[in-house]
Amino acid sequence: MSDDEPPANGRPPGPDGLPILGNQLTFLREPYEFMTRTAREYGDVAYWEDPGGPVYQINHPEYIEHVLVQRNERYVKGDRFQNVLRPITGNGILNSEGAVWRRNRHRIQPAFHPDRIREYAAMMTEFTEENVETWKPGQTRDVHEDMMEVTLKIVARALFGADVDEHVHAVGSALEEFMAATESLAHFVLPPSVPTPARLRIRRAREQLDEVVYALIEERRVNPTENDVISKLLEGGSNATEGNDAPMSPEQIRDEVVTLLLAGHETTALSLTLTFYALAKSPAVEEKLVAELEEVLDGEPPTMDDLSELTYTERVVKESMRLYPPVPGIVREPVKPDVVGGYEIDPGSSVRMHQWVVHRDPRWYDDPLAFRPERWTDEMEADLPKLAYFPFAAGPRRCIGDRFAMLEARLILATVYQHYHLELVPGTDLDLRATITARPKHPIPMTVSER
Repeated sequence: MSDDEPPANGRPPGPDGLPILGNQLTFLREPYEFMTRTAREYGDVAYWEDPGGPVYQINHPEYIEHVLVQRNERYVKGDRFQNVLRPITGNGILNSEGAVWRRNRHRIQPAFHPDRIREYAAMMTEFTEENVETWKPGQTRDVHEDMMEVTLKIVARALFGADVDEHVHAVGSALEEFMAATESLAHFVLPPSVPTPARLRIRRAREQLDEVVYALIEERRVNPTENDVISKLLEGGSNATEGNDAPMSPEQIRDEVVTLLLAGHETTALSLTLTFYALAKSPAVEEKLVAELEEVLDGEPPTMDDLSELTYTERVVKESMRLYPPVPGIVREPVKPDVVGGYEIDPGSSVRMHQWVVHRDPRWYDDPLAFRPERWTDEMEADLPKLAYFPFAAGPRRCIGDRFAMLEARLILATVYQHYHLELVPGTDLDLRATITARPKHPIPMTVSER
């Protein structure tokens, strides 16, 4: 519909909820079932409520493009999203808005320039090989833990020029503590000032992370380099309170470093973990992947130059992020009234767009629950609505590290499957959280065998 078309009468259809809690309790108990059922039963714009107020669940690619791209200036991340993330990431580029966000993103952007990303490739492969060299045939490993370790080391070296081997456990446990705490119902119902057990856990996680991050910042203050992000931030940049190019405060730098450290390894680690799971469930797909690796690489480590020939490897990664998007949903809040799908959406409400739902919609994907990398042909992608696939979001707030993540995922996947076959331990179920990321609630144990 056009922007000038009058809105429909009333509000969109949607599920009934409880007083005060709305549908939040149901969402926390069965998030993926709830968001999918709501879309299938109530259509492309559905209405429900959480303790913060009205929620509009947008389920059509055209309407998602409207919010994230065409009318993005009318929407912000909003308090509901920031109240979850800000206690740990502060006012980094994931949370900040307006001039502060633009200046800080501009400051960080050079680290993700295509030429710089090319420089990271050899290091990504090297760190992965170091990790898998410790694997033993017949050994059972928690592959999520392995991937969290590898991707943390990669992002720390690539973006900060730092080795974090001694800090891997501290960062991992802090992140686990934080993610688990975000599932608390009290976190969504009670004001941020109330010191609930979940918020105390988040405070402990922040203290644990700060010890690591401030040490990295101090190291770069004493020994700056030309290209790493911390050194660039220390040189100067946006000041959130003064709005000029004065040097950033230690806390502002801390917020950006924590944001990049967590966002830069969490989602890629998840994507790889879920890809390993999908491959273990799909032997024919794994067989095709390994055949391509043998033909293209001929036993040599994968490089940047090999990726153009590793087309099936890329399709495996894309299909995994379709079926199991590491970020299962995006939240925006309007700052001006808008009309989406014929319904008026006012400030004070929340707009939710779930990759998990759209990526599994049978209107856009044939046999959508099947893990089928072969679907990603040029013809299929040309016919796909623009935002029927948006694992990295879209518009100005599209993930700054999307190219970095895709390079890393392909190189790590190729390195692992060159050497090993991974088999799920019988009885392993995929039980995913649906807060900020689609994180496994339990370990994903897999048994290792050599090729």
